[in-house]
Amino acid sequence: MDALDEDQRIGQLLMVGFDTAADLGSLDDEITDDHVGNVIYLGGWDGAAKVRRTSKHLQGLVTEKSTGDVGLMVAADQEGGEVHQLRGDGFTRPPSASRQAQMSSAQLTKAATGWAEELRAAGVNVNLAPVTDTVPADLGTGNGPIGRYHREYGSDPKTVEKASAAFIKGMLAGGVEATVKHFPGIGRIRNNTDFNATGITDDTTDADDPYLDPFAAGVDAGAGLVMTSSAKYTKLDKGVPAMFSKPIVTDLLRGKLGFQGVVITDDVNAESVKALPAGQRAVEVVAAGGDIVLTGDASTAPAMLTALAKKAAADDAFAAQVDASVERVLTLKDRMGLLPCSGTPQD
Repeated sequence: MDALDEDQRIGQLLMVGFDTAADLGSLDDEITDDHVGNVIYLGGWDGAAKVRRTSKHLQGLVTEKSTGDVGLMVAADQEGGEVHQLRGDGFTRPPSASRQAQMSSAQLTKAATGWAEELRAAGVNVNLAPVTDTVPADLGTGNGPIGRYHREYGSDPKTVEKASAAFIKGMLAGGVEATVKHFPGIGRIRNNTDFNATGITDDTTDADDPYLDPFAAGVDAGAGLVMTSSAKYTKLDKGVPAMFSKPIVTDLLRGKLGFQGVVITDDVNAESVKALPAGQRAVEVVAAGGDIVLTGDASTAPAMLTALAKKAAADDAFAAQVDASVERVLTLKDRMGLLPCSGTPQD
Protein backbone atom coordinates (compact mmCIF):
# COMPACT_ATOMS: atom_id res chain seq x y z
CA MET A 1 0.00 0.00 0.00
CA ASP A 2 2.91 2.35 0.71
CA ALA A 3 3.88 2.25 -2.97
CA LEU A 4 0.62 3.97 -3.96
CA ASP A 5 0.14 7.71 -3.66
CA GLU A 6 -2.99 9.14 -2.05
CA ASP A 7 -4.96 9.49 -5.29
CA GLN A 8 -4.07 5.95 -6.37
CA ARG A 9 -5.11 4.57 -3.00
CA ILE A 10 -8.48 6.30 -3.06
CA GLY A 11 -8.98 5.18 -6.65
CA GLN A 12 -8.95 1.58 -5.40
CA LEU A 13 -12.19 2.34 -3.58
CA LEU A 14 -14.26 2.94 -6.71
CA MET A 15 -15.78 0.63 -9.30
CA VAL A 16 -17.22 2.41 -12.34
CA GLY A 17 -19.63 1.23 -15.00
CA PHE A 18 -18.65 0.47 -18.60
CA ASP A 19 -21.72 0.34 -20.83
CA THR A 20 -21.71 -1.99 -23.81
CA ALA A 21 -22.61 0.92 -26.13
CA ALA A 22 -19.62 3.02 -25.04
CA ASP A 23 -16.43 3.45 -27.05
CA LEU A 24 -13.45 1.24 -26.20
CA GLY A 25 -11.55 4.17 -24.72
CA SER A 26 -14.46 5.65 -22.78
CA LEU A 27 -12.91 4.92 -19.37
CA ASP A 28 -9.31 5.72 -20.29
CA ASP A 29 -9.34 9.06 -18.45
CA GLU A 30 -10.97 7.59 -15.35
CA ILE A 31 -8.23 4.98 -15.04
CA THR A 32 -5.24 6.93 -16.34
CA ASP A 33 -5.94 10.34 -14.81
CA ASP A 34 -8.39 9.65 -11.96
CA HIS A 35 -6.69 6.39 -10.92
CA VAL A 36 -9.93 4.39 -10.69
CA GLY A 37 -9.07 0.80 -9.83
CA ASN A 38 -12.14 -1.25 -10.74
CA VAL A 39 -14.68 -1.59 -13.58
CA ILE A 40 -18.06 -3.29 -14.05
CA TYR A 41 -19.58 -4.26 -17.39
CA LEU A 42 -23.17 -3.05 -17.77
CA GLY A 43 -25.82 -2.95 -20.46
CA GLY A 44 -25.67 -6.50 -21.82
CA TRP A 45 -22.41 -7.33 -23.61
CA ASP A 46 -22.68 -9.59 -26.64
CA GLY A 47 -19.91 -12.07 -27.33
CA ALA A 48 -16.80 -13.09 -25.44
CA ALA A 49 -14.51 -11.65 -28.14
CA LYS A 50 -15.72 -8.10 -27.47
CA VAL A 51 -15.47 -8.54 -23.72
CA ARG A 52 -12.00 -10.07 -23.98
CA ARG A 53 -10.78 -7.22 -26.19
CA THR A 54 -12.19 -4.63 -23.79
CA SER A 55 -10.74 -6.34 -20.72
CA LYS A 56 -7.32 -6.48 -22.36
CA HIS A 57 -7.55 -2.78 -23.21
CA LEU A 58 -8.54 -1.88 -19.65
CA GLN A 59 -5.75 -3.91 -18.03
CA GLY A 60 -3.37 -2.33 -20.55
CA LEU A 61 -4.06 1.03 -18.92
CA VAL A 62 -2.55 -0.25 -15.68
CA THR A 63 0.82 1.46 -15.15
CA GLU A 64 2.87 2.71 -12.25
CA LYS A 65 1.49 6.20 -12.93
CA SER A 66 -2.18 5.24 -13.27
CA THR A 67 -2.85 2.65 -10.56
CA GLY A 68 0.57 1.98 -9.08
CA ASP A 69 0.78 -1.12 -11.30
CA VAL A 70 -2.19 -2.65 -9.43
CA GLY A 71 -4.47 -4.55 -11.81
CA LEU A 72 -8.17 -3.87 -12.14
CA MET A 73 -11.07 -5.82 -10.77
CA VAL A 74 -13.23 -6.32 -13.86
CA ALA A 75 -16.71 -7.36 -12.79
CA ALA A 76 -20.07 -8.40 -14.20
CA ASP A 77 -23.47 -9.55 -12.93
CA GLN A 78 -23.61 -13.12 -14.19
CA GLU A 79 -26.21 -14.72 -11.94
CA GLY A 80 -28.21 -16.71 -14.47
CA GLY A 81 -31.80 -16.63 -15.64
CA GLU A 82 -32.87 -13.08 -16.41
CA VAL A 83 -29.70 -11.50 -15.01
CA HIS A 84 -26.64 -12.12 -17.15
CA GLN A 85 -24.77 -9.08 -18.43
CA LEU A 86 -22.52 -11.19 -20.67
CA ARG A 87 -24.13 -13.24 -23.40
CA GLY A 88 -23.68 -14.59 -26.90
CA ASP A 89 -20.77 -16.58 -28.34
CA GLY A 90 -18.37 -17.75 -25.66
CA PHE A 91 -20.80 -17.42 -22.74
CA THR A 92 -23.12 -20.10 -21.44
CA ARG A 93 -26.34 -18.66 -20.08
CA PRO A 94 -26.62 -20.02 -16.54
CA PRO A 95 -30.10 -21.25 -15.61
CA SER A 96 -32.26 -19.33 -13.16
CA ALA A 97 -31.45 -19.55 -9.47
CA SER A 98 -34.48 -21.77 -8.85
CA ARG A 99 -33.18 -24.25 -11.43
CA GLN A 100 -29.66 -24.04 -10.02
CA ALA A 101 -31.09 -24.87 -6.59
CA GLN A 102 -32.51 -28.12 -8.01
CA MET A 103 -29.01 -29.34 -8.84
CA SER A 104 -26.94 -31.25 -6.33
CA SER A 105 -24.17 -29.24 -4.72
CA ALA A 106 -21.58 -31.15 -6.73
CA GLN A 107 -23.45 -30.53 -9.99
CA LEU A 108 -23.84 -26.81 -9.30
CA THR A 109 -20.21 -26.40 -8.29
CA LYS A 110 -19.10 -28.15 -11.47
CA ALA A 111 -21.40 -26.00 -13.63
CA ALA A 112 -20.32 -22.79 -11.90
CA THR A 113 -16.68 -23.72 -12.44
CA GLY A 114 -17.37 -23.86 -16.17
CA TRP A 115 -19.17 -20.51 -16.14
CA ALA A 116 -16.27 -18.99 -14.23
CA GLU A 117 -13.74 -20.33 -16.71
CA GLU A 118 -15.66 -18.56 -19.50
CA LEU A 119 -15.61 -15.31 -17.53
CA ARG A 120 -11.93 -15.68 -16.75
CA ALA A 121 -11.13 -16.29 -20.42
CA ALA A 122 -12.87 -13.01 -21.26
CA GLY A 123 -10.88 -11.09 -18.65
CA VAL A 124 -13.65 -10.89 -16.06
CA ASN A 125 -12.24 -11.68 -12.63
CA VAL A 126 -15.18 -10.80 -10.33
CA ASN A 127 -18.74 -12.07 -10.55
CA LEU A 128 -21.24 -9.99 -8.59
CA ALA A 129 -23.15 -13.16 -7.77
CA PRO A 130 -24.68 -15.23 -6.23
CA VAL A 131 -27.86 -13.70 -4.82
CA THR A 132 -28.10 -14.84 -1.21
CA ASP A 133 -31.38 -13.08 -0.49
CA THR A 134 -34.26 -15.24 0.71
CA VAL A 135 -37.74 -14.28 -0.55
CA PRO A 136 -40.63 -15.45 1.66
CA ALA A 137 -43.07 -17.71 -0.17
CA ASP A 138 -46.02 -15.48 0.68
CA LEU A 139 -44.32 -12.51 -1.00
CA GLY A 140 -42.80 -14.25 -4.03
CA THR A 141 -43.02 -12.15 -7.17
CA GLY A 142 -44.36 -9.29 -5.06
CA ASN A 143 -40.73 -8.73 -4.09
CA GLY A 144 -39.64 -6.18 -6.69
CA PRO A 145 -35.87 -6.60 -6.86
CA ILE A 146 -35.52 -10.39 -6.54
CA GLY A 147 -38.74 -12.40 -6.60
CA ARG A 148 -40.17 -10.58 -9.59
CA TYR A 149 -37.23 -11.78 -11.70
CA HIS A 150 -36.89 -15.23 -10.06
CA ARG A 151 -33.39 -14.38 -8.86
CA GLU A 152 -33.74 -16.21 -5.52
CA TYR A 153 -32.58 -19.76 -4.82
CA GLY A 154 -35.65 -20.32 -2.68
CA SER A 155 -37.94 -19.24 0.13
CA ASP A 156 -36.07 -21.25 2.75
CA PRO A 157 -32.71 -19.88 3.90
CA LYS A 158 -31.28 -23.41 4.12
CA THR A 159 -31.96 -23.92 0.40
CA VAL A 160 -30.38 -20.55 -0.38
CA GLU A 161 -27.40 -21.37 1.82
CA LYS A 162 -26.71 -24.71 0.16
CA ALA A 163 -27.01 -23.50 -3.43
CA SER A 164 -25.15 -20.23 -3.01
CA ALA A 165 -22.23 -21.95 -1.27
CA ALA A 166 -21.97 -24.45 -4.13
CA PHE A 167 -22.05 -21.60 -6.68
CA ILE A 168 -19.30 -19.72 -4.82
CA LYS A 169 -17.06 -22.78 -4.66
CA GLY A 170 -17.43 -23.23 -8.41
CA MET A 171 -16.61 -19.60 -9.15
CA LEU A 172 -13.47 -19.78 -7.05
CA ALA A 173 -12.44 -23.07 -8.65
CA GLY A 174 -12.76 -21.41 -12.06
CA GLY A 175 -10.57 -18.49 -11.04
CA VAL A 176 -13.24 -15.83 -10.46
CA GLU A 177 -14.07 -14.07 -7.20
CA ALA A 178 -17.68 -14.38 -6.01
CA THR A 179 -19.87 -11.83 -4.25
CA VAL A 180 -22.72 -12.53 -1.85
CA LYS A 181 -25.53 -10.00 -2.07
CA HIS A 182 -27.51 -7.93 -1.07
CA PHE A 183 -26.60 -7.74 2.63
CA PRO A 184 -28.48 -7.93 4.94
CA GLY A 185 -31.12 -9.08 2.44
CA ILE A 186 -33.67 -7.49 0.12
CA GLY A 187 -36.02 -10.45 -0.09
CA ARG A 188 -38.64 -8.91 2.18
CA ILE A 189 -39.08 -5.49 0.57
CA ARG A 190 -41.72 -4.73 -2.05
CA ASN A 191 -40.11 -2.17 -4.32
CA ASN A 192 -36.85 -2.21 -6.25
CA THR A 193 -34.27 0.13 -4.71
CA ASP A 194 -32.93 0.93 -8.18
CA PHE A 195 -36.14 2.72 -9.10
CA ASN A 196 -37.86 3.61 -5.81
CA ALA A 197 -37.18 5.57 -2.65
CA THR A 198 -40.30 4.18 -0.93
CA GLY A 199 -41.47 0.64 -0.26
CA ILE A 200 -37.86 -0.35 0.43
CA THR A 201 -37.99 -0.78 4.22
CA ASP A 202 -37.64 -4.17 5.90
CA ASP A 203 -39.36 -4.24 9.30
CA THR A 204 -38.50 -7.87 10.10
CA THR A 205 -34.76 -8.56 9.72
CA ASP A 206 -32.79 -8.40 12.96
CA ALA A 207 -29.31 -9.46 14.01
CA ASP A 208 -30.44 -13.03 14.76
CA ASP A 209 -32.52 -13.55 11.62
CA PRO A 210 -32.16 -16.95 9.88
CA TYR A 211 -32.19 -15.02 6.58
CA LEU A 212 -28.65 -13.91 7.46
CA ASP A 213 -27.42 -17.52 7.47
CA PRO A 214 -26.85 -17.71 3.68
CA PHE A 215 -24.61 -14.64 3.91
CA ALA A 216 -22.59 -16.26 6.70
CA ALA A 217 -22.36 -19.46 4.66
CA GLY A 218 -21.18 -17.50 1.64
CA VAL A 219 -18.43 -15.94 3.70
CA ASP A 220 -17.45 -19.38 5.00
CA ALA A 221 -17.42 -20.72 1.42
CA GLY A 222 -14.74 -18.17 0.57
CA ALA A 223 -16.55 -15.31 -1.15
CA GLY A 224 -14.13 -12.41 -1.46
CA LEU A 225 -16.80 -9.74 -1.53
CA VAL A 226 -20.10 -8.94 0.14
CA MET A 227 -22.44 -6.43 -1.51
CA THR A 228 -24.51 -4.16 0.73
CA SER A 229 -28.00 -3.04 -0.22
CA SER A 230 -29.54 0.42 -0.30
CA ALA A 231 -32.71 -0.74 1.48
CA LYS A 232 -33.53 0.25 5.07
CA TYR A 233 -33.94 -2.01 8.11
CA THR A 234 -35.89 -0.69 11.10
CA LYS A 235 -34.61 -3.35 13.52
CA LEU A 236 -30.96 -2.82 12.59
CA ASP A 237 -30.53 0.92 11.96
CA LYS A 238 -33.83 2.69 11.45
CA GLY A 239 -34.00 5.03 8.46
CA VAL A 240 -30.43 4.46 7.25
CA PRO A 241 -29.72 2.55 4.00
CA ALA A 242 -27.61 -0.52 4.76
CA MET A 243 -24.65 0.66 2.67
CA PHE A 244 -24.41 3.81 4.84
CA SER A 245 -24.98 2.05 8.17
CA LYS A 246 -22.12 1.39 10.58
CA PRO A 247 -24.29 -0.88 12.78
CA ILE A 248 -25.05 -3.02 9.72
CA VAL A 249 -21.67 -3.00 7.94
CA THR A 250 -19.19 -2.79 10.80
CA ASP A 251 -21.06 -4.26 13.75
CA LEU A 252 -23.17 -6.94 12.08
CA LEU A 253 -21.30 -7.96 8.92
CA ARG A 254 -17.73 -7.51 10.11
CA GLY A 255 -18.36 -8.03 13.82
CA LYS A 256 -21.00 -10.71 14.28
CA LEU A 257 -20.53 -12.52 10.95
CA GLY A 258 -16.75 -12.07 11.05
CA PHE A 259 -16.32 -10.96 7.44
CA GLN A 260 -12.90 -9.38 6.91
CA GLY A 261 -13.00 -9.19 3.12
CA VAL A 262 -14.13 -6.48 0.72
CA VAL A 263 -17.51 -4.83 1.21
CA ILE A 264 -18.85 -3.40 -2.05
CA THR A 265 -22.05 -1.44 -2.49
CA ASP A 266 -24.96 -1.99 -4.77
CA ASP A 267 -25.09 0.86 -7.30
CA VAL A 268 -24.98 4.15 -5.39
CA ASN A 269 -26.93 5.81 -8.20
CA ALA A 270 -30.05 3.91 -7.14
CA GLU A 271 -33.18 6.00 -6.66
CA SER A 272 -33.19 4.98 -2.99
CA VAL A 273 -30.01 6.97 -2.23
CA LYS A 274 -29.48 9.42 -5.10
CA ALA A 275 -30.98 12.34 -3.15
CA LEU A 276 -27.57 12.62 -1.48
CA PRO A 277 -24.81 14.38 -3.46
CA ALA A 278 -22.52 11.88 -5.19
CA GLY A 279 -19.49 12.74 -3.09
CA GLN A 280 -21.42 12.37 0.15
CA ARG A 281 -22.61 8.93 -0.91
CA ALA A 282 -19.01 7.77 -1.24
CA VAL A 283 -18.01 9.24 2.12
CA GLU A 284 -20.99 7.63 3.87
CA VAL A 285 -20.05 4.22 2.44
CA VAL A 286 -16.49 4.30 3.76
CA ALA A 287 -17.55 5.83 7.09
CA ALA A 288 -19.90 2.86 7.59
CA GLY A 289 -17.06 0.39 7.01
CA GLY A 290 -17.54 -0.26 3.30
CA ASP A 291 -14.64 -0.54 0.88
CA ILE A 292 -15.68 -0.20 -2.79
CA VAL A 293 -18.25 2.31 -3.98
CA LEU A 294 -19.94 0.92 -7.09
CA THR A 295 -21.17 3.67 -9.41
CA GLY A 296 -22.71 2.61 -12.69
CA ASP A 297 -22.40 6.21 -13.86
CA ALA A 298 -18.68 6.84 -14.36
CA SER A 299 -19.28 10.60 -14.60
CA THR A 300 -19.87 10.67 -10.84
CA ALA A 301 -16.38 9.31 -10.12
CA PRO A 302 -14.49 12.65 -9.92
CA ALA A 303 -16.89 14.06 -7.32
CA MET A 304 -16.62 10.88 -5.27
CA LEU A 305 -12.83 10.76 -5.39
CA THR A 306 -12.57 14.43 -4.46
CA ALA A 307 -14.96 14.04 -1.54
CA LEU A 308 -13.10 11.02 -0.18
CA ALA A 309 -9.73 12.78 -0.42
CA LYS A 310 -11.06 15.96 1.17
CA LYS A 311 -12.66 14.10 4.07
CA ALA A 312 -9.53 12.00 4.67
CA ALA A 313 -7.34 15.12 4.73
CA ALA A 314 -9.58 16.77 7.33
CA ASP A 315 -10.43 13.80 9.54
CA ASP A 316 -7.77 11.45 10.91
CA ALA A 317 -10.31 8.82 11.95
CA PHE A 318 -11.78 8.76 8.45
CA ALA A 319 -8.29 8.62 6.95
CA ALA A 320 -7.66 5.51 9.04
CA GLN A 321 -10.84 3.98 7.64
CA VAL A 322 -9.65 4.74 4.11
CA ASP A 323 -6.36 3.01 4.91
CA ALA A 324 -8.18 -0.05 6.23
CA SER A 325 -10.41 -0.20 3.16
CA VAL A 326 -7.50 0.11 0.76
CA GLU A 327 -5.69 -2.63 2.65
CA ARG A 328 -8.67 -4.97 2.32
CA VAL A 329 -8.99 -4.26 -1.41
CA LEU A 330 -5.29 -4.86 -2.01
CA THR A 331 -5.34 -8.03 0.07
CA LEU A 332 -8.07 -9.42 -2.16
CA LYS A 333 -6.26 -8.25 -5.28
CA ASP A 334 -3.13 -10.02 -4.08
CA ARG A 335 -5.15 -13.23 -3.82
CA MET A 336 -6.37 -12.57 -7.36
CA GLY A 337 -2.86 -12.08 -8.73
CA LEU A 338 -3.40 -8.38 -9.44
CA LEU A 339 -0.51 -6.90 -7.47
CA PRO A 340 2.95 -6.42 -9.02
CA CYS A 341 4.41 -8.72 -6.36
CA SER A 342 1.75 -11.42 -6.69
CA GLY A 343 2.54 -12.60 -10.19
CA THR A 344 1.00 -11.87 -13.56
CA PRO A 345 -2.30 -9.99 -13.31
CA GLN A 346 -5.35 -11.64 -14.79
CA ASP A 347 -6.20 -10.28 -18.22
